[in-house]
Amino acid sequence: MTRGIIALGCAALGAVVVGCGGSAVSSVLQHPSAFAKPHAQATGPIAHVVVLIMENRSFNYMYLGYPNARTAYHGLTHDGKNLLMQKIPLEAIGDLGHTHPAFEAAYDNGKMDGFDLEGWDPRLPPYAPYAFAPHSEIAPDWDIARQYTLADENFMSVSANSYAAHQYLIAGQSDYAIGLPKDPYIWGCDSKPGTYVPVLNAQGHMVPGPFPCFDYETLADILDQAGLGWRYYTQTMTYDWNAYDAISQIRYGPDWGTDIVTPSSQFNIDVANGILAPVTWIVPADVNSDHSGNKSHSGPSYVASVVNSLGESKFWSSSALIIVWDDWGGWYDPVAPPQLDRMGLGFRVPMLVVSPWSRHNYVSHQQHEFGSVLHFVESTFGLPSLGQVDVRADDLSDCFDFTQTPPPFVPIAAPISPPELRAMAAADHAPPDN
Repeated sequence: MTRGIIALGCAALGAVVVGCGGSAVSSVLQHPSAFAKPHAQATGPIAHVVVLIMENRSFNYMYLGYPNARTAYHGLTHDGKNLLMQKIPLEAIGDLGHTHPAFEAAYDNGKMDGFDLEGWDPRLPPYAPYAFAPHSEIAPDWDIARQYTLADENFMSVSANSYAAHQYLIAGQSDYAIGLPKDPYIWGCDSKPGTYVPVLNAQGHMVPGPFPCFDYETLADILDQAGLGWRYYTQTMTYDWNAYDAISQIRYGPDWGTDIVTPSSQFNIDVANGILAPVTWIVPADVNSDHSGNKSHSGPSYVASVVNSLGESKFWSSSALIIVWDDWGGWYDPVAPPQLDRMGLGFRVPMLVVSPWSRHNYVSHQQHEFGSVLHFVESTFGLPSLGQVDVRADDLSDCFDFTQTPPPFVPIAAPISPPELRAMAAADHAPPDN
């Protein structure tokens, strides 16, 4: 399923209360007492970790020219051209190639000169990958960086597109899944019979793999074992980006009816009502996700809405919000990712660490990856390691200063209001891409 790209490469919900569209009624499921008296306790001032997963933009695309960050105004092509970055807005029509083969072409054994070989929608300009976002559209993201921590050495843990990337953000692995399941709309245990997901074999080749319903351990399993509550906010129960739909013990266990919450916009409502789990993931609706080709520039306003909801809540003093983009989306980046295993690292993507305890107006130059998010949660709550990429990854320690006196929260200005964002999401019936 693509948006004109040049290609390279309501289930039963148990006891959950649902509406006519199949969405869990969050106000019924999320009573504050559900998170009372956990067996595990936070070891410092952070007692709530929120992970917001945006879509498909490279660090260079989003933060070109940001002070003290490593970016490049020119990029090489496979035939030696040195191109000046062009301005392409978030809402531009058309997607770019960002499969594993596209990664291999762009990476070119570390030369980073093959982004023009990825392929892109012909409605986009020539050499479309060599681009950056208009500052007027991403001003909220820059304002967040100025107030908190921006990581300019944060890499995807996997050299793939969204399916594997989202698995790494809940489990630190994907069982070598490297592409999209061969089902146009569902990416997990609810896929049609006969669906398979491509995997990367030991020789580095993409080959057909298993049905996309796995039983490996995830961070949610460890949280359950520790008696710590968690929530995963997604647009629908079987939305493409609902990573837990691909985890059998979650999909067919009690968590499915209590901890998977729809729609994504319910997060802001719940926080305002005094409801927040110790660990939360948020996957926005496609229209608010920054995904290339979704014809929308609302992503930065959506990010600001999440920051403001948390910052204006009673949870602010004990919270850390980590904002990541799940893959590079085909957009140019100049930094060659270290190759640490068969699967990655993938290209650089932005990471924002937002907390009263963040280092303020700070650019982190330490190497981070998606495993760093998992390691941070494990360290914060004293949890055992998943034993995957979280082991090699840092725990984001350099992004925090727990000796400081936190400054007062300052809301992030954004052009699109939260009610408008919710209306846009409710009207967005197009399934997300990859």
